Amino acid sequence: MRLISLEFESRLREKGLWPQSWVAWAALYALALDLLLVAVQGLTRGVSPATSSSLGGWVTFLSGLAIVLLAIAGYRWLRAKLLWRLRNRLIVTYVFIGVIPVFLLVTISLITLYLLAGQFASFVVTSEIASRLRSMEASNRAIAKQIANRYSRGETPSGETIGGMRPQHREWARRQVCAWYGNQAEPNCTGPNGAAAFNAPAFVHDNFREIVWDSGALYLRTATVLGQEPESLRVIASEPLNKLLMEEMAADLGEVTLLQPKPSATVPNGKDKNQVGFDIRSGGTVSADGRQFEPAFTAGAIPAPSRAVDYEITFGTPLSVVDWASANGERQRAGALVRVQTRPSVLYQRLFAALGDLAEGVGYMLLFIAILFAIVVLLALIVGWKLIRSITSAVAQLYEGTQHVNRGDFSHRIKVQSTDQLATLANSFNSMTASIEKLVQEQKEKQRLEGELAIAQEVQAQLYPKSITQLESLEVHGFCRPARTVSGDYYDFLGLNSDKLMLAVGDISGKGISAALMMATIHSAVRAYSIEDIAVLREPVAIAVAGGTGLMLASEAIEREVSPAALLTLLNHQLYESTPAAKYATLFLGLYDGATRRLTYANGGHLPPILISEDGSSRLLDCGGTVVGLFDNLSFPEETVELRPGDVLVAYTDGVTEPENDYGEFGEERLLQLVRANRHLPLERITEIVTAAVEDWIGDNEQPDDVTLVLARAK
Repeated sequence: MRLISLEFESRLREKGLWPQSWVAWAALYALALDLLLVAVQGLTRGVSPATSSSLGGWVTFLSGLAIVLLAIAGYRWLRAKLLWRLRNRLIVTYVFIGVIPVFLLVTISLITLYLLAGQFASFVVTSEIASRLRSMEASNRAIAKQIANRYSRGETPSGETIGGMRPQHREWARRQVCAWYGNQAEPNCTGPNGAAAFNAPAFVHDNFREIVWDSGALYLRTATVLGQEPESLRVIASEPLNKLLMEEMAADLGEVTLLQPKPSATVPNGKDKNQVGFDIRSGGTVSADGRQFEPAFTAGAIPAPSRAVDYEITFGTPLSVVDWASANGERQRAGALVRVQTRPSVLYQRLFAALGDLAEGVGYMLLFIAILFAIVVLLALIVGWKLIRSITSAVAQLYEGTQHVNRGDFSHRIKVQSTDQLATLANSFNSMTASIEKLVQEQKEKQRLEGELAIAQEVQAQLYPKSITQLESLEVHGFCRPARTVSGDYYDFLGLNSDKLMLAVGDISGKGISAALMMATIHSAVRAYSIEDIAVLREPVAIAVAGGTGLMLASEAIEREVSPAALLTLLNHQLYESTPAAKYATLFLGLYDGATRRLTYANGGHLPPILISEDGSSRLLDCGGTVVGLFDNLSFPEETVELRPGDVLVAYTDGVTEPENDYGEFGEERLLQLVRANRHLPLERITEIVTAAVEDWIGDNEQPDDVTLVLARAK
């Protein structure tokens, strides 16, 4: 589980998604705690409502905190990822300096023009309605004076008499006029046949001129009151606000739609009756008092576009309406709605109609101003582009200089024409190219040494076993990956006969050429001493007696088998005599006998190999002595273990277990877990898994030491 979490963390780090700052960690912790409290709140909502309610404040606080911290962390991440490259920084700078202001300017201009055009279209309709009301008021006042003169002469005007007083204009054919004198209950009325009668409400005690809502319809009504009670005269003129009237007023403006309240609308308590909104649930237009509006009629038609950019404009405005049935003449600023759909060309003609032929000149003047503004904006963009280009040109010169350096031309110099920071950078580049030329000779010498190291690497590669002799009861596999060009690690498999196999694993002190040379010496000595018939190699423990610089070999006891301990003793003496005092090696030697399935081993200071049984248990082969070649007159103990079928022997160097990263060393325990978990796989596959894990653990860091792994499995 630990390995899985480490691998997951490593992948997130590679992709740059692992939190790196305290802000990111705090955001994650706040979000996790917020989700936990939300879950607790949901679980306790039915069981303990008080607890659930008390958690609401914390949930809100943590949600806000998590959003703020995530926004900060996200901004930092985007800035680090997107603005790391200079090109991206310049693009962002150009967008903020040039593109965004232009976009905002154009957007604000278009919105302003649209609002002005829509407001002007609505103004045309409302001004026509106001003009019609003023005309009605003037005519109604004239009729009231004529009726008052009749009453002053003692006459009582009838409806026919009042009808004769009406102006002979076409629009008066649709108007109804009623007169009340004193306490007269029934008025004298004249108007079109079938016109609905209306009363004179108490609030009409003075001159009146408004749009009214009466009996489920809208009317234009004016009232003239002459005299004082109880002998006052009230004359009221009324005209329905219908499609015919709207077509006369709108003329060729466009399509005008009147929306009036639904007859069934109710007015909830505590509502502002003067606001208009859009009801999402019903899909219709409503006022804040809850009334719904419906289209009463549509007059006119949307004119055809005069040019490609003559787009349609839709705008609406509320109408102030007086409720005729109320006791005090309640006024509603949004008692009805007017929606106008027209085009800019129509509005332009109406706006400049008084100019006549000069209207076209005004249009050209506005076009000239627009072109002038566009030129100013274009110049601003060009200036911004020039500023950015000055930066990119300096960067381009630096890039060109690096290309000359890449081709080996260190004589190239960048022309410095300013005194800013980029000029300082160019001067630094020129100084750098002058210094590089001095290093060319050193580079050539280094290449020569690298060539010699490559030859040494080829020679050393021939020392490792190419074809391995596999016994019937034992399979082996070895792997070595140098940290540098050549390796100081050593491993070998030497078949003595059809039943015996010598295994050797070692690590030379130091790195580089000196370690590789000592590795070759040990390789040759082990192979020579294992094959040569030397009596001391047949003893279980070699007896070495210092005598000057020589070694006396005892040959009293002659055995049939080569002794790993005796071989280590001989190697120790040879290395002590032939290598500098600071040079030594660790070496593990094991002799496997296939007839008895026994492994006899001796260890000269090497890391103890691990023996993993078929059932997963393990033990260390820790019998051994000190390092080889550092001290003279040493003897090494040896031990014999039996290998059962399925047992896996793991021998390795410190390059496998000692690599470090932020979490510490790779470690022997992690190696043991990997081999134990994959012990039934082929040895080559186990080697690939272990070395890949070590490589992932090291990451992007340099491999610190040679990696050598030797595996043997009993069959």
